[in-house]
Amino acid sequence: MRKNHWAKVLLLTLLLPLAAHADEGMWLPLFVKRLNQADMQKKGLKLTAEEIYDVNNASLKDAVVQLGGFCTGEFVSKQGLLLTNHHCGYDALQTHSTPQNNILQNGFFAATPQEEKTNPGLFVDILVRMEDVTGKVLEGITPATPEQERTATVQKRQKEMADAAKENGQYVAYVRDMFGGNEYYLFVYQRFGDVRLVGAPPEAVGKFGGDTDNWMWPRHTGDFSMFRVYADKNNKPTAQPQADNVPYVPKKHLPVSLQGVSEGDFAMVFGFPGRTQRFLPAAGLQLTLDQTNPARIKLRDTRLKLWKEDMDQDAALRLKYASKYAGIANYWKYFIGQNEGMKRLKTVQAKQAEENSLMQWIAQDQGRAQQYGEALNTINQAYAGIRQYNLSTQYVNEAAFGTEIVTLAARMMPLYSTLKATPTDKAAISKAVADLKEPVAEYFKDYSAPTDKKVFAALMGLYMQDVPKDQQPDVFQTVQKQYGGSMQKYADYVFSNSFLTSEAKVNAFLNNPTLAKLEVDPGFKTYQSVYTDYVQNILPKVQGLNAGLGRANRQYVAALREKNSQKVYSPDANSTIRLSYGTVRPYKGRDAVAYDYKTTAQGILEKEDATNPEFVVPKKELELLKMKDYGRFADKQGNLPVAFITDNDITGGNSGSPVINGRGELIGIAFDGNWEAMTGDLAYDPELKRCINVDIRYVLWCIEKLGGAKSLVDEMTIVNNGPNPGVGPAAAASTVDMSDVEKMKVKTDKGGKTKIKRKKDAAML
Repeated sequence: MRKNHWAKVLLLTLLLPLAAHADEGMWLPLFVKRLNQADMQKKGLKLTAEEIYDVNNASLKDAVVQLGGFCTGEFVSKQGLLLTNHHCGYDALQTHSTPQNNILQNGFFAATPQEEKTNPGLFVDILVRMEDVTGKVLEGITPATPEQERTATVQKRQKEMADAAKENGQYVAYVRDMFGGNEYYLFVYQRFGDVRLVGAPPEAVGKFGGDTDNWMWPRHTGDFSMFRVYADKNNKPTAQPQADNVPYVPKKHLPVSLQGVSEGDFAMVFGFPGRTQRFLPAAGLQLTLDQTNPARIKLRDTRLKLWKEDMDQDAALRLKYASKYAGIANYWKYFIGQNEGMKRLKTVQAKQAEENSLMQWIAQDQGRAQQYGEALNTINQAYAGIRQYNLSTQYVNEAAFGTEIVTLAARMMPLYSTLKATPTDKAAISKAVADLKEPVAEYFKDYSAPTDKKVFAALMGLYMQDVPKDQQPDVFQTVQKQYGGSMQKYADYVFSNSFLTSEAKVNAFLNNPTLAKLEVDPGFKTYQSVYTDYVQNILPKVQGLNAGLGRANRQYVAALREKNSQKVYSPDANSTIRLSYGTVRPYKGRDAVAYDYKTTAQGILEKEDATNPEFVVPKKELELLKMKDYGRFADKQGNLPVAFITDNDITGGNSGSPVINGRGELIGIAFDGNWEAMTGDLAYDPELKRCINVDIRYVLWCIEKLGGAKSLVDEMTIVNNGPNPGVGPAAAASTVDMSDVEKMKVKTDKGGKTKIKRKKDAAML
């Protein structure tokens, strides 16, 4: 390697964004001013970078939250009112539903604060600040540093920085790597543990189109739900719901625009995208296409069909399994679409061409050859090894842990370890038992042993059939020898003799737990056999292969960024706060098929089918739509807008993200992606990639007209400011000052009711 080459590479990496142009990406808001502001303003942004992200002053970042670690939400009032997707609130809706009061099916809007429903365990995280700590994490580390030493040093520094930023538990903090470990960023959040369900439309509205329309455009789904964040009387977070908590007063909330959207309008999506893999090499893509996705599709399809058979025959069971079914079905269809897209768009071949070009570039320079020359070869060798064990990994996750009895058995491991290590330590055993009480109650609330037995027999049978024999757990030998190879007979035995199939039996065991009883339980023995085999025989091999892959991936990404020095790369999504920007834009899906950028309520009437549960329209909505009772939420043509699409770059975790116009006003809620671009997590296609959003006017119509909850709409800051930025002459800036929330304070009257009053001379942040 040439002298100082490493220093030059690092310097070049830091300088690249100054001369680059952004076409795609989920961007870190910390760098909006340097990387994105100019391009965003060309597209119609009227805000400054500081109005989007500012550590010291209220900005858009303060209006956006991560909900439960799995979705995004946004504040839309000065009283902590939060909007997100219906499917993000699905579990809470199911939890609070009963056969007698099925709010999931019927819809629900709290008329008073007392009717809002608490959700222990649900939280929101609000970003306080983020910081580039790459220099601190990698100080003294060079390409010559042994990988094991590098890993240990980096992990130690990540933990130390995160622990320091938590300030004795005041904040939640973590350090995340970006670009394959070439950069590191610290994120600090406030966590609010009192999040109450406020409302949602009927399931037939919030999930209109069901699995048929999922991942599809055009859409007519009212995919939204409402929550409220509560805090203590000092506006500080509490870890759990508390009786004397009051609505949280956010630093920022989003004004809600009635103006609507037109083709070419600027659109920004702010949220917490889960995970993308756009730097995944060709060998990784090929493995996904050949093995990973087909295994997931096969096993999930089997589970879903068995669940649905029982759900269709039992209304109570359907309610129990509704949330679980929706979660599994969502990505079952996603994996199908991703594989179809990879084949159609030749994603693997495109990546191979990129890698061939990279190898040629590396070979042209001796320093680059020394630094990066072995990266792709190492990657390919690692994936060849991983391929040998990949099915085992997928089947452990999707087959063994696709059965609920195995999942519950896994929850018993802390108690098992305690009983084995310290059998006479009554205090430790009592604590391990206490830690299980709530999870067990939650588990059995939504459980059916007969249904789980069917799934167990089918999935474990496929596990025994498909995974190489030399990688199978010992329990399969038992099935072969004692049950003639019949997984159904083994399932009959397990579910007849395991105490893990009944809440009463589990609680009886927990009242007098013994190691002997746990070890002989057939459900636990099945889990332990699968777990032990994987941990002892499969995982070490996979971890060994991944160890070499980590260093090679880091080199590969660094080389790619150095080679393409005129391109700004956004880091892969990893559940940290990001923004993407684009425009309202139609697309051509395939030959002779062109899609408009918006849908209206007319499409609901066209899809309505009383004989198909996925396309039933509630009676009240049907009446309102037929009368065209749209009120102030109609567009200029007199139609009720339902959904629209933009070319914003999003992925899972963005569910519930606000779609914001150039003035910083809420125009929609992101809820899905389109079928033609299901490869988006692996490769971005600007012509096909679309973000599907529910129009905020349809959300408001559902709340006010359909739900009869006008008070919730009145609580929001509604604006109508003329043409949107990006279409025709720029409209005047919004007269709504979102920092007004800083002038508010919370009081509680003698009757315990919450009041929010304006401070007379409060200073602006």
